[in-house]
Amino acid sequence: MKIAQEIRAGNVIMQNGAPWVVLKTEYARGGRNAATVRMKLKSLLSNQGTEIVFKADDKMDQIVLDKKECTYSYFADPMYVWMDTEYNQYEVEAENMGDALNYLEDGMSAEVVFYDGKAISVELPTSVEREVTWTEPAVKGDTSGKVLKPAKIATGFEVGVPIFVAQGDRIEIDTRTGEYRRRV
Repeated sequence: MKIAQEIRAGNVIMQNGAPWVVLKTEYARGGRNAATVRMKLKSLLSNQGTEIVFKADDKMDQIVLDKKECTYSYFADPMYVWMDTEYNQYEVEAENMGDALNYLEDGMSAEVVFYDGKAISVELPTSVEREVTWTEPAVKGDTSGKVLKPAKIATGFEVGVPIFVAQGDRIEIDTRTGEYRRRV
């Protein structure tokens, strides 16, 4: 058991019988009022979001989720199938995949997150390398400041890249922000 003011972003807590991941916390201490903690939460089971205010000394259960390194195998509508090193298959629902769909390709490695033995979501590595499938040619003379142009990767995801990046180049993308990092 932890008290509300010790909970940080990224922790998973039990609330109303369901696991919730903490996206953001704000600690507020009023003059006469008791200290409060406002938490922005997202359900791990239904993917819905909410915001709840707790007293700073409220006790809550913190959950440690199981994670396993898996490889993306195939898409079986509406499930994405992942396989571990022992050839066990795990299905993750499409709505629980989140931003992972922007970078998904066959044979990709990621961590599958489990709750009560059920695969509930996927955590990507912090950066991935992808090939640029389409981008406009650079415009001569447009070099003042940090100039970005749109580029698409094989999944159809669009990312802003510097003007020197050409079609067919491999780039590194930060999966947390969806931004271009560097040309590989």
